[in-house]
Amino acid sequence: MRTLVETRHLSKRFDVSPPWLNRVIEGRARQWVHAVDDVSFSIAQGRTLSLVGESGCGKSTVARLLVGLHRPTAGDVLFDGQNIAQALAGRQALPLRRRMQMIFQDPYASLNPRWTVRDIVAEALTEHRLVSGRHELDERVAQLLGSVGLVAGDMRKYPHQFSGGQRQRVSIARALATQPEFLVCDEPTSALDVSVQAQVLNLMKDLQQRHGLTYLFISHNLAVVRHVSDTVGVMYLGRLVEVAEKSAIFIAPRHPYTRMLIDAIPDIGMTGRARTPVQGEVPNPLAPPPGCSFHPRCPHANERCRVERPVLLSLRGIQVACHAVEEGRL
Repeated sequence: MRTLVETRHLSKRFDVSPPWLNRVIEGRARQWVHAVDDVSFSIAQGRTLSLVGESGCGKSTVARLLVGLHRPTAGDVLFDGQNIAQALAGRQALPLRRRMQMIFQDPYASLNPRWTVRDIVAEALTEHRLVSGRHELDERVAQLLGSVGLVAGDMRKYPHQFSGGQRQRVSIARALATQPEFLVCDEPTSALDVSVQAQVLNLMKDLQQRHGLTYLFISHNLAVVRHVSDTVGVMYLGRLVEVAEKSAIFIAPRHPYTRMLIDAIPDIGMTGRARTPVQGEVPNPLAPPPGCSFHPRCPHANERCRVERPVLLSLRGIQVACHAVEEGRL
C-alpha cells in the first residue's frame, strides 16, 4: 500500500520566554517548550491514523505541522514523497495546498460569521481557480453541500443560523472543495453533542470510502478513535510512545501509559477485569523529567527509566517506546 504522508524525526519547539527586559532584570534564561519531539510515522493512502493523548501532548501541533501552518524546528514532513516545507516555500505551494486540507476543532470559531455559506465554501474554489463563472460556482457549492447532507438553499444562510453539527458539515464541505487526498481532522467532533458526533463521524467514514481520502485524526476521545481509526498513535509530552493497529491497541496495549488510557474507558459490559485509573499529573513541559518522561507516573519504572530515554522500537508488529516492554518486564 502506497505511503501518502510520512514524518521523519519531526520536532517543534516554541519560545515561551518572558520579554527581554524582564529576563535581563531577573537574570533569567530563555525558555523553550518542546511541543513535538522526534516524532516519526507514516500513513498509507486511504487509511486513517489517529493520534491520542492527554491535553498538551502535542497532537494539534503535529496536525498544524503536517499542513504547513507551523514550520518544523527539526525533521521533515513528506507528502507523496515531497518535502512540505520546501514545496510550500516555492512554486509548488498552491498545487500542494489543493491536495491537503484541515478540519478544525471548533465549528463556531472556524467559520467567518460575516460570510454566507456560499462565500465560505466558494473561497477555495475561486482561490484555486477550479470553476469559471457564477453559475458554475453556485452549482459546485450546491453539490458540495449536498455531499455532506445539507441542501442548496443553505448556501444563502449565515453560520449563526446552523446548529453545531451543521456548521461542522459546512467545514467539511469547505475542506472537500479542492478535492483533496489528505484531510487533517483536529478533534472535529469534540464541540458537538454525542448524537451529532456519531452523524459527523459516519459522514466522514462514508466520504473516505467514496473518495479514497486519507485521514490524520486528532482526538482525546478513545470511543471516537475506535470508530474511525485503522492505526493509532499514542502521544505523551510531545513524543510517540506506542503505534499499532487499532485492534492491538484496544485489545492488548503494551505501553503502561496506553494501558492506563484504555483502563480509564468505562466498562459497559461489566467484565470484572482489573482496572488501573490514570494516576498523577502530566509533568511541566517546560521542565520534563529526565529519562522516560512517563516514569514519575509509571508503576513499572526502574533506574534505567529514570536516566535513559527510550526509543520507539518495533516489537512483534507494534512500535513501542518502553524499557519495561523491551526488557520483558511487562
